[in-house]
Amino acid sequence: MDKKYIVDQLKTMADRYDIEVSDELLGTIVGKAIFRVIPKGEIISSIGNDTSIAGLVLSGITRCYYIDGDGNDITRGFAPAGSMCMDEGFFGYSERICMWEALEESTIMFCKTTDIRMLMKESVDFKDIWITLLESGMRYKIYRENGFLVENATERYLHFKKQYPGLCERIAQKHIATYLGITPESLCRIKNSLKET
Repeated sequence: MDKKYIVDQLKTMADRYDIEVSDELLGTIVGKAIFRVIPKGEIISSIGNDTSIAGLVLSGITRCYYIDGDGNDITRGFAPAGSMCMDEGFFGYSERICMWEALEESTIMFCKTTDIRMLMKESVDFKDIWITLLESGMRYKIYRENGFLVENATERYLHFKKQYPGLCERIAQKHIATYLGITPESLCRIKNSLKET
């Protein structure tokens, strides 16, 4: 892939999150990365795999999910373009705790977690970017916990649509339902009742 194109794409993503980053720092990151196009439906990483690699979704959508005791998959979250995926290694996990799959053909920039940690130590700018990303992740976690504690299923669905605009049409309803903690049938009823009102 053309390095300048990738740097420009990363700058666009940074602007979306109101993060200032130099072309030089982005060039360093891109220089340490490998890029893959993952076909739709492919498992990118499985529970128990090592966590030495993390990814940034440049295009497409990935999903992470758990497998319960009955063999059902339960969606933990979605990673559309501009989102991290396979990031457990940054949080002290040596093995993957969930499955990662491509819901659409997805282009992912993969980096070694050790390279990213080294950049955090060497670059104040990158450390600031990392803090911004961690704060965003913590806000998301609080939002998710709050949803399951105080919101009903309809409210959780409406917040999902706000959190992930445009994804409802791109993601299978069964994945959205497990993300919301409801059955696909319940999601269908919610959507129908919202159409009526």
